[in-house]
Amino acid sequence: MENCEQHHHHHLQNQDTSSASPPITGTCCKCGGPTTFPPPPPGPSFSEISPPPTYRPIRAPAVPPDPDSKRAIVLAPVPQSQKVPVAQPPYTFQSPAKRIHSPDDIRRFHESDSGKNFIGFVVALSESIRGHKISDPCPESHTLTAIVSILETLTQWVDEIPPVQQSARYGNIAYRTWHQKMSDSAESLMLRFLPENLKSATIEIVPYFTDSFGNSSRIDYGTGHETNFAAWLYCLARLGLISEEDYQAVISRVFVKYLELMRKLQLVYCLEPAGSHGVWGLDDYHFLPFIFGSSQLIDHRYMKPKSIHNQDILENFSNEYLYLGCIAFVKKVKKGLFAEHSPMLDDISVVPNWNKVNSGLLKMYKAEVLEKVPIMQHFLFGSLIKWE
Repeated sequence: MENCEQHHHHHLQNQDTSSASPPITGTCCKCGGPTTFPPPPPGPSFSEISPPPTYRPIRAPAVPPDPDSKRAIVLAPVPQSQKVPVAQPPYTFQSPAKRIHSPDDIRRFHESDSGKNFIGFVVALSESIRGHKISDPCPESHTLTAIVSILETLTQWVDEIPPVQQSARYGNIAYRTWHQKMSDSAESLMLRFLPENLKSATIEIVPYFTDSFGNSSRIDYGTGHETNFAAWLYCLARLGLISEEDYQAVISRVFVKYLELMRKLQLVYCLEPAGSHGVWGLDDYHFLPFIFGSSQLIDHRYMKPKSIHNQDILENFSNEYLYLGCIAFVKKVKKGLFAEHSPMLDDISVVPNWNKVNSGLLKMYKAEVLEKVPIMQHFLFGSLIKWE
């Protein structure tokens, strides 16, 4: 990320203004400035570089949200936290598979014990960080320390695999090298913390892990990949490797480190947003840090949802509160008026308290992520998250 200032491309100031300067054809993915590089080639020539997916496309058009679906979200019950049942031997670990292909499958998943328990786990994580700053002391188990170290290793590899010079704005192909290295090493990384009697679980938990950092053929990342990371953590809870006492550290140590890695990958390799709703979505890449971050701020004495417009608060507290960190990051990478590039976040800032923000975001996560076929068609099921 440090090398952002040293990148080279045809900025307008490099052009001789006396001659007819070429038209502005794009925006630099490093600094947001106008550039005369041609945009990625259209049509067939582009599909040779990155073959089109054989499944339903994940990108949703940037259309305003349907008023009926917004009303349905408002009227829906707030998801409730649940305890995660620990799987008992004899184990039947298996390579997990995709099962969701239609809205009926989505309904079936959410009516199942697995579906209810997974969202219940996300809610329990959210409740565990309520009223806590990121730096607050909390119990850190051997497993969590090992996971943080794994994420630090993956972050270090980004520095070792610099982006390549290319004309395409999005999707630096060096990301594929990083992704391949991560996938090849995933099993040995899991063995850093899996006890002897659970080493055979790698067949089931590795696919969730390798799908948590984006897609290497499309060079994109979105809320589906983020959900896979939550599913991987859920599998560890099912194995008894993460207990409820660990939940606060799962957010303040592990998830914070994961978010740091993902932002680095997004910036260094210019990952394309997967399934982004453009300005009508909450954020191009993430959803969970807004849930966890709004929970942190519930009943805060002086920081209210409208405080996101206070630059001093963002500068002083974005490293302690995930929600403020997300807003600060959005303002850093997006140019222009906040209300124009992030209307949904702007709307949320007028909600009177964080409790309402948190419960609204939990309902929205269920409806806009966990109930959407284009996202959940990639979700995996095995013996730990059962397809019933």
